[in-house]
Amino acid sequence: MKIIVCMKQVPAGTKVDIDPETGAMKRMSGDTRTNPYDLFALEAALQLRERVGGTVTVLTMGPAQAETMMRDAYTMGADDAVILSDRKFAGADVLATSYVLAQGIQVLGGADLIICGKQTTDGDTAQVGPAVAEHLGIPHAAWVAEIEDADEEKIRVRQDLVSVTQVSELPYPCLITVDKDMCVPRLPSYLLKRSTEGRKVRILGFEDMPDQDLSRYGLIGSPTSVERMFAPPEKEKQVYLEGDASRKTERLYEILTGKKLI
Repeated sequence: MKIIVCMKQVPAGTKVDIDPETGAMKRMSGDTRTNPYDLFALEAALQLRERVGGTVTVLTMGPAQAETMMRDAYTMGADDAVILSDRKFAGADVLATSYVLAQGIQVLGGADLIICGKQTTDGDTAQVGPAVAEHLGIPHAAWVAEIEDADEEKIRVRQDLVSVTQVSELPYPCLITVDKDMCVPRLPSYLLKRSTEGRKVRILGFEDMPDQDLSRYGLIGSPTSVERMFAPPEKEKQVYLEGDASRKTERLYEILTGKKLI
């Protein structure tokens, strides 16, 4: 079975730089980490490979610095890693992002199964995975809480859809998005880190895409835009009261009322 896992680097904290003109986050700024939901997607793929055989390729759209994330995926057991990176992809909304990923999957020769995390912690739309499936014209199941069975022809999954639970059986090729806690992501392996140090992370750009229509990519190809985006204000710092109980009571009264306790 050929499995592709879509992954993304997301900000590790709330301090991010925003482009004032486009309203988009500057991906090169601040600390980043692997989107947590994508770790469950990768683990699900690795467990399936152990059950039915095949290969696991991790795929992301982002700057070249995403290589760090892809090498982390190697240490967990991924077989191949590909980054879709080009300035023409920058500023993409859900539609344009999913289109780039779908194009990249076609360049890789397609897949029997595509697995995505349910959502990302920066956008939280939960739409990219299903949109990729629509671009590729394949069936998909979202919010998968359990993979009940899989063989060489189909996969059966249980979906938790807020108020109902649904069991779906999909023929390959297909796409699923997985929820957290469906499995426990394995820890990176030191032996795999050593053995994959020389393994390449492939980078594909706009020129590698089958569709060379610029109007489908990046900011130009994004029909939705952000009217305003801003970093959340920092929370007020904690105030520590020193002294005995009597002194702390006086200080608390002064802070709350702005008056001195007589």
